[in-house]
Order: sequence, then C-alpha cells, then structure tokens
Amino acid sequence: MSERLPRAENPFSGRVIFILLAVGLLSFAAVMALMAWSPDLASRDRPGPTPYSRSASGYAGLIDMLEAEGRSVSTSRLRNRLETSDGRLLIITMPLYGRNFDIDDIAPPALIVLPKWRFLTNPARRAFELDTRLADIDAVDAMLGLVEADASVVRLRNPGALETPFGEVSPVFDHEMQVVKSDALTEIIGRPGGQLLSQLGEEEIYVLSDPDVLNNFGLARSENAVTGLSIIDLVSRRKSQPVIFDATIHGFERSRSLMKTLLDIPFLGATLIALATMGLIGWAASIRFGAPEREAPAFAAGKQALADNSAGLISMAKREPRMAPGYLALTRRALIKELGLPKTLSEEDVAALLNRMGEQQGFETSWTDIRSGLSAPATSRDDLRQKARAIWRWRKEMTHATK
Repeated sequence: MSERLPRAENPFSGRVIFILLAVGLLSFAAVMALMAWSPDLASRDRPGPTPYSRSASGYAGLIDMLEAEGRSVSTSRLRNRLETSDGRLLIITMPLYGRNFDIDDIAPPALIVLPKWRFLTNPARRAFELDTRLADIDAVDAMLGLVEADASVVRLRNPGALETPFGEVSPVFDHEMQVVKSDALTEIIGRPGGQLLSQLGEEEIYVLSDPDVLNNFGLARSENAVTGLSIIDLVSRRKSQPVIFDATIHGFERSRSLMKTLLDIPFLGATLIALATMGLIGWAASIRFGAPEREAPAFAAGKQALADNSAGLISMAKREPRMAPGYLALTRRALIKELGLPKTLSEEDVAALLNRMGEQQGFETSWTDIRSGLSAPATSRDDLRQKARAIWRWRKEMTHATK
C-alpha cells in the first residue's frame, strides 16, 4: 500500500485575505483618483505672468484690486471660455513662451497683455522670482504675431506724461516702455513711436503692449495702479462688468478624461452603483447562497404539468385557432351553472335569456354578438386570444352583476 501524503493547509485565514483585498482595492482606487485629478492638484503658486502668481511679473495683485473695487473676478481653467464671454471682460496675460490660440476664437470684450520680462525662479522660495530681465524682443514679437501678424514691438524711453482718454497720467515703466507699431491696430493710448493700448479693428479686443501698469511690480507704484485700473475701466462695457482671467494659456487648463468624468458629479453615483454591483457579482460567484437546489425530475407530475404538456402539444400542432367553438361551449356551460339557468333550455333559449339579462344590466354588447366571434375557428392565435378575452370579461361582468 502507498502512503497518503499529508493534506496541505491554507497559510492565510479568511480575515487576512479580506484585509489584503480591501487594502489592494482602496490603493487602486486612490491611484486612479490621483491620476484623474493630478493636473488639478498641481501647485498654482509659481512665478510668471499668471493670474495666480504673487511674484513681480504676476497678476494676483490686480485681482485683489479689482475685487476691492467691487468687481466680480474669476479665473478660467477651461479652454472653451475663450470663445464665450458671457458678458464678462476677458483678460489674457500672455506668457513669453506659451500655448498658441486663434485670435478669431477670442470672444469680445477682451484685453490681451503682452509679455515683457523673463525671470529666474528663486530656489529658496519657488513661488517667487530670483531675478527679472527684459525679454528678447523677438520672443515678444512672436507672441504679438498671434494677435496681429503685421505688427512689431519697439522699446522706447519712459515718456513721462501720457495723454489718455481718461486724462493725463505719468506711469513709470521699468527700464524701457514697450510699445507696438502697426497700421492694422487702432491707437487708443500712445506716444510718438508706438502704441501702448491698441484696438483690433472694430472689435472689442484690445492689446496692452507694456504689462508694467498691471503686474504686481508695477502696481506697487500708485501712478501705475491708477493707469492700469483706468485702462480696464476704459475697455470695459461698464465699470461694474465682471472680469475673467484666462489661465489655460499658462498650462493650468483643467483636464478632461473619462476617469475624471466617471468619478465626478453627476456620474459618481452611477459609478459607485456599478462598482457595488460588480462586487456583489464577484461575491455571488465566490460563495454559495443556501443549500443546493435539488435536481428536478425529467417529467413533472400533477395537474399543472398535465395542462402545460397538453398546451404544448396543441401549440406544436398549431391547432389553437380551432379551439374557438370549444371555448365558447365551455363558457356557455359555466354561465348556465353560475347563473342557475335550467339545463333543459336549448342553445337559442339560453342566448335569448342571456341577451335579455345583458340588456337589463346595461351591457353594450349582447351575448349573441360576443359569441359570434367564437362560433367558428379563429384566424390566428392573436385573434383567438382577443375574442376569448372579450367573452371572458362578458362572463365575469354578468356573474358579478347578478350576485
């Protein structure tokens, strides 16, 4: 005789396996959620000419000033907001190197602020700039080309006083004043040699050539702040018009993915239901609910089985339409019994009596009319079903009315 090997036991208990599965599923869900929202969770506090930046070339100070004036200010991270103004003034603070956009897709009113500075990030404080210098004029020209191809950037000495539609102002431009030269742009504010504020044709799209009247460093000077806020009032349709800053051109565009859509409102509920359903299906597949079902016999016993088998044979033989006269005779016998009519009456007497009884009860259809449909074989199974249902209802109404 051969010796039986000892039976190996499972080294993990059911509780340990459940904990491992739960930790694995939660970790997987956390990783997928972070993958979906990682672009939105990225830090926005970084240097540069962005609406979020509090560095020298940023525009967070301008947002604070506009809100202090009572304006409604928001920052857009959706690309399609460039094409729909919704009654708000769109401000695009262009970076030195950024994403392209089509000027034809910009919805007026809009103010486009050209870049002027390049910077080095402070390694000790990553949200601020270590040093700023004038950007290469060719790089600024390239960004201006997105707005108007037949235009160029020129840098001039500080003008001192400037004549504007809102009066004389004396802003101070750091190093040099940056202006635009173009015959295609309409001058709003300028000086000999170039334009500070220009309008693109007859549209409400304006170009500000020098950002020093709007960025954080420039707003530290009171005259620059007055000039910048007055320019925004000038290009606005009304002084209380809401303002929206575009952040997509700086890479802050809100991501759209299938995973994020499934985990965000309003699809989050459906996603949770689908996950719960998958979990229940997996649970049902791994365990047995209750005692196993007994195997049913090949042929069921009893009256119901006999009736089902007979009905199946009649259906296979396609003889249902021929059962109409038989069903009519069965219904007539049932009515005679339920109404207590004499069994010695002939079929014509029974029909006449049922007609009178139906007329007394106010039936719209007489017995003669209702039985005529079943006196001969039906044309189809559906025809038989409809006629049999009609005579069954007539019988039920009659028996209920006479009780």
